[in-house]
This record gives sequence, C-alpha cells and structure tokens, in this order.
Amino acid sequence: MTGTGSGTAAAWTAWAATRALLLLCVFRVLVLPGPDVTTDVSEIYHGWSEVLRSGTFPLDDVTWQYPPAAALPVLAPGLLPFLSYTTAFTVLVLAVDAAALALFLRVGRAPGHRRTGAWAWIAGVALLGPTAYARYDLMVAAVAAATLFAAARRPRTAGALIALGALLKVWPVLLLTGVPLRGRRARALWGSAAGWAAALMLAAVVAAPGALSFLTFQRDRGTEVESLGALVLHLARHAGWSGEVQLHYGSLEFLGPGVPLVSALSLALTGAALAWLVHWRLRAGPFGERAECGDPAPATLCDAAFTAVLLFTTTSRVISPQYLLWLVGLAAACLTVRASRQGPPAVLVLLAAGVTQLEFPVSFADVVESDARGIALLVLRNGLLVAACLVACRRLRAHTGPGLAAVPGPVARPSLNSARGAHTRATSR
Repeated sequence: MTGTGSGTAAAWTAWAATRALLLLCVFRVLVLPGPDVTTDVSEIYHGWSEVLRSGTFPLDDVTWQYPPAAALPVLAPGLLPFLSYTTAFTVLVLAVDAAALALFLRVGRAPGHRRTGAWAWIAGVALLGPTAYARYDLMVAAVAAATLFAAARRPRTAGALIALGALLKVWPVLLLTGVPLRGRRARALWGSAAGWAAALMLAAVVAAPGALSFLTFQRDRGTEVESLGALVLHLARHAGWSGEVQLHYGSLEFLGPGVPLVSALSLALTGAALAWLVHWRLRAGPFGERAECGDPAPATLCDAAFTAVLLFTTTSRVISPQYLLWLVGLAAACLTVRASRQGPPAVLVLLAAGVTQLEFPVSFADVVESDARGIALLVLRNGLLVAACLVACRRLRAHTGPGLAAVPGPVARPSLNSARGAHTRATSR
C-alpha cells in the first residue's frame, strides 16, 4: 500500500511540474521559437463560439472541418464567464488532463493492469508541448481512453462514449476495430454505439443548420506540409519544382503540379491500411478472454484501436501536431493493460511526440521553407511513425493469429488428484 501511495504521489508531482511548464509556455511567460500556438483558440475557436451561439454551425467557414459535437468544447469556455475565452479553454483542458491521469492511475491499480500508462500520459502530453493545451484533441483522447477501459465491463457505456468521440473528431470510430461481432457484450457495445451516434447526429441536425457541412470541407483538403506524402514535395522543391506552400482549408498545404497525385497516393495508402485491418479481422483468432462468448478482451481492444488509429494517422494527407495526442492517449491505454503487446510502438509514438514539438512550433519556419533542418525533423518524426506502424501491425497479427486467443490468460495447473481422476475416466471408457 505504501508503494502504491508513493507511486501515485510521484505521478501527480511529475504531472504538476510538467503542466506548470506547459502553462508558462501557453501563456507566453516562456516563449518558444516559432508561431504562437494559442492563436487557434483565441481567434478561430473564439470566432466559432460566437457563430455557434447564434444558433448555427459555421456554414461559410472552410476551416470548420469537425463533426457537430465539436461545438461542445468550443462553447465550453462560456461556462467560465469570469475568464477570458483562451484562459477558460486552457483551464478546461487542464481539468480534463488531470481527470485522465486520475483514470489511468485508478485503472492501473486493477488486476491485470499497471500504472505505466499514467506515466506515458504524463510524458507524452509534456513532450508535445504547449500545442497539447491549445487544441481540444486532448479532450477527445481522454474520452477514447475511458472508452477502452469501459468496454470489457460496461459495453453500453463504451458504445455511448464511442458515439460521442466520433461526433467530436471522427477517428474514435476506429475504437471498434477490436470489438468482436458476436457475444452479448459485443452486441451491446455495437448497438449502443450505433444508437447513440444516430441520436446525437439527429439532435445536432435538428438543433442547428450546417451540422453536416464538415463533410464537404474535409473532402477538399490537400497535402499538408507535415504529412508523410509531403516529404516527396519538400525534396522536389530542391530539384526545382515550382509548387508553393499556402494556407488552404485551415492548414499550410502544398499547391502546384503533382500535388493531386501525391494526395491520391496518400489516400491509396490509407485504403491499403484499411484493407490490412479488414484482412486482420478476417484471419484473427477468437477475440476475447472468453472466446466462446465473444466478450471483448481489454488487450485486444487497446492494441487493435491503437494500431488502427496509428495507421490512419500516419498515412493521412494531414498530420497536424495535435494528432499525436490521439496516439499518446491510446499508447497510454495499451501500456496500462499488462497483456498488451504494443509496448515498443507505444515508445516510438512517445519519441515522435517529442520530435513533433521540435518540428512545430520550434522549427516550423524551416518546415514551411523546406530547409534541411525542417526536412530532417519530418523524416525523423514520420519515420518513427512508420516504424511504429510496422511494429504494431506485426505484433497485433502475431498475437491474434488464427487459433490464438487474443489475451493469453494464466494456465491452470491441474492437481495430482484431478489428473489421476481424468486418467481413470479416460481408461474406463
């Protein structure tokens, strides 16, 4: 008990120290090189909140590329009217961050779990820097982690959380990757997710016009300068390519000849990732601690969700810095479950989060200009993500292959008497 208490105190001390440093950066007491990461909150989020309060979604703003539940974190600072919008938003993110750590620590004390995930959460958010507190993605990552922890024992709650997460940022729908298709709890989870998603979407459509406008705006995005495909264009600039970087659909993207081809190849790579996941699902062994019942297994749920989101993030046409928060949250969930096999790729993701802070905001000017330093950081960060994808896929396939249980449980050793009884029954037939 003393060790558990001291470990919890150490975790909270580390969290407080790292978050104090983050807050100093967010409020510009300590100024990092590069752009001010809080402008998205003070200008874009604040502007959206004004539109949303008028009773409509941002119909004419192509930077609004989020599902309707994104209105909740954008409007949430209004709950603290005595603070400025940016300060209130930061306070709310800080509160969710603390709640997520409390969740990781509580789950980490349960049988079959550990507190490694709590430390991964502390480190991952800190390594990403002030960007973690200047976007609402941390809130979504916390919801995703809570979903995975609830799935095995509270499937209906997990289904509702998946629906909420999907309507916050779309990607949490991938948390269903490791959920079996049969079994009482699995059916409850799928049914809850579908029912809540339909209900929430209908409520959003009825509540305000423009709830589905994000679909069109997201479709027209191009190749963002930090993405995997953008590396080809960064190198092409040094070979005389005539393209340029411009603010396009809310992010800095490459525009020019050949860019549509690179974007199409990125989409094809994402399609290949989806095909691999479908192939894995078709060939994987029984999911769950009780394969005959189809009950979801915590390790398989976490490992499959982490691998799926990692694949889709890495192959995307856009890899914004805050996307690493999704991976940090899922990596921490994997590291909390002892039976998870995703430890090595989770470490690679944490390293990628640290490199991402060097890439944005510290050296973002070098990235935009395709300077050697910027390209080197992108090669390192995206290389870490690609390596994490390969390792995650290999480990997921190896430990959920045909005929393998998703989570190897402890093998019960028969007593001498029971063994003799079994032998007697067998020889008497």
